[in-house]
Amino acid sequence: MANYKKLTLLHSNDMHGDFFEETQNDSLVGGVSLLSGYIKQTKKTEKNCLYTISGDMLQGSVIDAEFRGISTIDIMNMLNPDVVTLGNHEIDYGLAHLLFLEKLAKFPIINANLYIKPSKTRLFQPYYLKEIDGMKILFVGIITEEVLSSVISEELISTLVDVQEAAREVEKICNAYKRVDIDFTVLLTHIGYENDLKLAELLKPELGVDLIIGGHSHTLLEQPTKIKDILITQVGVGTNQIGRFDLVIDTHRNCLYDYTWQVIPVDDQHCPRDPKIERILKGYKEQTDQKYNRILCKLKKDLTHPSRIEETEVGNLFSDMIKEQLGLDLMCLGTGSLRNEVLESIITLGELKEMYPYAAGIYALELSGEALEAMIHHLFQQRFSKGGEEFFAWSKGMSITYNQNQHQVTSILYYGKPLDPQQKYTLGLQKFHFDNAETNLGLIPEQLLAEHRAKLICTNEFDLLEEYFSTHQDLEVELEGRLIFEP
Repeated sequence: MANYKKLTLLHSNDMHGDFFEETQNDSLVGGVSLLSGYIKQTKKTEKNCLYTISGDMLQGSVIDAEFRGISTIDIMNMLNPDVVTLGNHEIDYGLAHLLFLEKLAKFPIINANLYIKPSKTRLFQPYYLKEIDGMKILFVGIITEEVLSSVISEELISTLVDVQEAAREVEKICNAYKRVDIDFTVLLTHIGYENDLKLAELLKPELGVDLIIGGHSHTLLEQPTKIKDILITQVGVGTNQIGRFDLVIDTHRNCLYDYTWQVIPVDDQHCPRDPKIERILKGYKEQTDQKYNRILCKLKKDLTHPSRIEETEVGNLFSDMIKEQLGLDLMCLGTGSLRNEVLESIITLGELKEMYPYAAGIYALELSGEALEAMIHHLFQQRFSKGGEEFFAWSKGMSITYNQNQHQVTSILYYGKPLDPQQKYTLGLQKFHFDNAETNLGLIPEQLLAEHRAKLICTNEFDLLEEYFSTHQDLEVELEGRLIFEP
């Protein structure tokens, strides 16, 4: 006989230190005070209510960067999530620091596929079993292989590298709990929406997975996607909204009977404020304001960075600055390292830190024109034909044309002329992208170092950017056709 029970499941992903509300159309929007107010209000009004986060709580805020995530975990403790999975940015401060942050967290952090190689010992609890109103809800955490790239220097640490292996890991965990009467199974993933779809296709129906709540790709859906009776959802980026499932679970058949899902705006029309979390935020903000409110520079206008896969004003400016400061022929700057969509015309140290929070260093690579051209072809094929995620902004002088119908680069010009196959060019690359150059760029870092064709020429590029902005005023940047996409 059917036995139906209700469960409200709230969820966030990719919050990226979006702590403070903003004014939009005479309303206050976003921020953790209003978010916390909505969560607490819903938990009071709904008998059975849980709140989950699908990774990337860290980065994107001066408050996060200054305290290396400790402040973020402190604030997340106030939000009191029921369960959280890791995102790739949780490891930005290093693996040892991540394990320290886990100790500070007053909520469970789960991940099923990050482990120590020799012993196959998992670094985190792979699952969390929550009992509420007689229901048993199983949560399993899965993360992208990008985390492995971030800790590539940690030779004893590994993860599952593709969706197929992730599916097998989920199967292993679900099978291990067949003896338990699990009513509902949720995967908290941080592998991107497209990979969530692939994962759902690979999962066997007998495993009983009901729901995938994802992150990483910052996808904001109108309604969940359904594949093989598995609902898949994600709720964009930041704290301007929160996802809400109102589920009806058949605890006799251990499956979902009915549901509604909506994106709830986090604003002062829908959400009360949380004065307790505001007091904590105020304390951190007062400390960072003293250091980061210093004005560095004035631009002639606000600059934009609306997309990671097109030429942008911010991408042009930052790649040009690093090229000029380091005396490079070319700078190839990862567009994902530019964290905000707008750089306002009055730049403070804090705004610079929020736009570019990294300081790992810059490598200079000596490449022939032939090798550079091959690298560019590899990059575009990897990004647009093989599902790669990385893309780059190019410094002044470079113009690359990509034909979207032919799926190939059709023109590479350097100051209006084709690359000379025999000429040597000095290319700048951030340390993260140098370490991962074999996958994304078709270059082998160990070989370049062994042949003395690569060296670390800047140990902290943030210092370089701060110095540049401090000594230049009234900067002006335009789009120049550095990246051209033909239909």
